[in-house]
Amino acid sequence: METAVAAAPAWGFFSSFLLLAFGTLVAALLGAAHRLGLFYQLMHKVDTASTRHGGENVAAVLKAHGVRFLFTLVGGHISPLLVACEKLGIRVVDTRHEVTAVFAADAVARLTGTVGVAAVTAGPGLTNTVTAVKNAQIAQSPVLLLGGAASTLLQNRGALQAIDQIALFRPLCKFCASVRRVRDIIPTLRAAMAAAQSGTPGPVFVELPLDVLYPYFMVQKEMVPAKPPKGLMSRAVHWYLANSLANLFAGAWEPQPEGPLPLDIPQASPQQVQRCVEILSRAKKPLMLIGSQALLPPTSSDKLRVAVETLGIPCFLAGMARGLLGRNHPLHFRQNRRAALKKADVVVLAGAVCDFRLSYGRVLSRSSKIIVVNRDRKEMLINSDIFWKPQEAVQGDVGSFVVKLVEGLRGQMWASDWAEELRQADQQKEQAFREKALMPVAQHLNPVRVLQLVEDTLPDNSILVVDGGDFVGTAAYLVQPRGPLRWLDPGKGRPTPGAACTPLGLFTPALGSPRGLWDSGGWCRICTWGQTMSAGCGGESECAGCGRLAAFWAISQPNHPWYPPQVWCLFGDGAFGYSLIEFDTFVRHKVTGRAGLREAQSLGFWEISSGVDWGGSSLSGRGPVPASHLPLAKPWD
Repeated sequence: METAVAAAPAWGFFSSFLLLAFGTLVAALLGAAHRLGLFYQLMHKVDTASTRHGGENVAAVLKAHGVRFLFTLVGGHISPLLVACEKLGIRVVDTRHEVTAVFAADAVARLTGTVGVAAVTAGPGLTNTVTAVKNAQIAQSPVLLLGGAASTLLQNRGALQAIDQIALFRPLCKFCASVRRVRDIIPTLRAAMAAAQSGTPGPVFVELPLDVLYPYFMVQKEMVPAKPPKGLMSRAVHWYLANSLANLFAGAWEPQPEGPLPLDIPQASPQQVQRCVEILSRAKKPLMLIGSQALLPPTSSDKLRVAVETLGIPCFLAGMARGLLGRNHPLHFRQNRRAALKKADVVVLAGAVCDFRLSYGRVLSRSSKIIVVNRDRKEMLINSDIFWKPQEAVQGDVGSFVVKLVEGLRGQMWASDWAEELRQADQQKEQAFREKALMPVAQHLNPVRVLQLVEDTLPDNSILVVDGGDFVGTAAYLVQPRGPLRWLDPGKGRPTPGAACTPLGLFTPALGSPRGLWDSGGWCRICTWGQTMSAGCGGESECAGCGRLAAFWAISQPNHPWYPPQVWCLFGDGAFGYSLIEFDTFVRHKVTGRAGLREAQSLGFWEISSGVDWGGSSLSGRGPVPASHLPLAKPWD
């Protein structure tokens, strides 16, 4: 009896252990079945006869989001999506370097307010884009980078050009994802496009492995052995490969929504707007600094311009906001910004940031009341713990905030003597520039004179693509964009050494016109500087590095008010030489125009202006061409 009683607890423990082990085994089997896609395959079949491929899903999403251009350097990993995009009418522009493709996508994003898209092949194709992706992150440009990759089952097994691409781009992109099944292409791309434009815009990266993009019959041929297996292990491997193939394509062609997802754009609260209205209503010497963020959607440049004019607050413009008020507007000031900031009693940083451009906040007066508005909280408050303190910090969309200020300050007037004081200082500085332009130099050219002539020559329909250290730093003071969204520089509002522009900006007007650049009446010009800056500019041009910011003008259509446009590139000769290979891109895409490489004898800068047909005739020089440039011109002669 005692033995039976003693055995009862032991049996109870053993049965509980068996039950727990059985439950764990069942859970493990169910988890394995889920990961292998067995449950999904029960309800979603594989169309083994279909010749469709994942590239078609990619193209469908891009088309549904209004993408008009795809920039690329062709590679086998991404060929299906390039073919599919062309079939849907998305223009595929293949460049000579992957970094150019991403810079071009960046430019499209800035000029149009939509997502710029680039696609490059795996491994070195993606590593070549890092500089441009980082530049898009700093410039807050919504760029979608599509990258090829090794097949899903071959990753981490030494496949061709296989590296950990997600780890590489995670610090650079707002959103990173690797698509593992064809059915996941559409939802992943929709999420990526929304992430690129929501909050603070920026680049996103989607990895597309080979077997996700190619059709079933081709993937089957490469993945599953044609010969039947013999041994037990071979049969297990064969089943695993066949199941992986089925899971890859199960439900691949079932209808899914392809259009844009709602965007999450932060907005200033009514209470924040009201507090800012009260601060400004008491101001005697208000001042606004407007940066690129103010031009982001949903507020149009025309609506923002009207709002700024209605406010009547004197302002300085930077980045893509340059040209917002046109030329010689009474509210727009360009010179002596540091002195104006010291005198202002209220300063509104509307998308402007206290980084190196504002001496990390040291140019702001301690007695001024600072209102700062920015979508990015970290950027908004940068250096506020050291050199400056905001009276009101508003995390929200800049353009919408300015429009709301108008509603609260309607009818508010400020003393005219403040604007007149700024205007006199502006005129004195410009007079000083004019005097410098007339100063003779012992050697080379007077760069101030060069840039003043550029300013006098620029037409109203011009777009400026700029980089080059001192050369373009001086141009920022002397050359005025003729309208908003007409100034493209590498990043945060002014030229930055090491990230330059490219001649690709020259043929952008032709992208929207079947007749091409010359036939449409548009043309282009490059100004490069190869000498040491003098006459107060100081230093040497530092843009001998990347040379790749491409101003692909995606809005160049015959009914656009700027049409036909002129795209002007201002950069150093190092950047020009580094990007010269892209002239081959002009020829291959039949971008017709007339250009000649020459030294303007009266100015001494290199320009490409009317002279040759890029579409296939000759590149003839007019005037003395330096010997160092002649070999570069030969391939397109």
